[in-house]
Amino acid sequence: MRRDIKVLICRELSLLGHYRALWSQPLVFFVMVVSLFHFSIGVAPETILRMAPAAIWVTALLSVLLSLERIFQADFDDGSLEQMVLLPQSFTMILWVKLFVHWLAVGLPLALMAPLYAYLVQLPAASGWALFLSLLLGTPILVFLGSLIAALTIGLRRSSVLTGLLALPLYVPALIFGSQTVSAAAYGLPIAGYLALLAALLIPTVTLAPSAAAAIIRMMLD
Repeated sequence: MRRDIKVLICRELSLLGHYRALWSQPLVFFVMVVSLFHFSIGVAPETILRMAPAAIWVTALLSVLLSLERIFQADFDDGSLEQMVLLPQSFTMILWVKLFVHWLAVGLPLALMAPLYAYLVQLPAASGWALFLSLLLGTPILVFLGSLIAALTIGLRRSSVLTGLLALPLYVPALIFGSQTVSAAAYGLPIAGYLALLAALLIPTVTLAPSAAAAIIRMMLD
């Protein structure tokens, strides 16, 4: 089983080289929007503390949405997805690996660049660490929940708008807890409670979402 997982991870990582837009477009979009946001609101400290955490998290959410359509589409187009369903390995495990690698390509870079985002909008230094932790816990939630909508819209051309409309309601709890984590840090308040809430969302999401996505894909392929 461990060898199978390693082979799957290597396959998914190799595919990233062929689909550079999968990981580069969301990151470029994020940096551009955060920079434009900073120029638009000015440098008033109170305005930055009030608006920047929510704006950064909304931008992260939209960045992940940009990539959702591509999670299963390439495998569906070349017939690989149907073959995965027929493999002796657990289809749920295969999807878990795909989603994990997708998060490595899209979500992890957003979290690692958190100090730069905080610096761009002139948030307090403590907010950079809080932003990193909130994105580290929150972006897997966005990716794994988004896989359910990507599975539902599989095979539909130009489904990005529909995917976004369906995914946004699922993202509201993570958006609230993530932005509140950064806001609390900006005002010098404890953030452990908000991080615990994000972790409470993360664990069932990464555990159950692949199984649900596998069931949806099987239904869509029948």
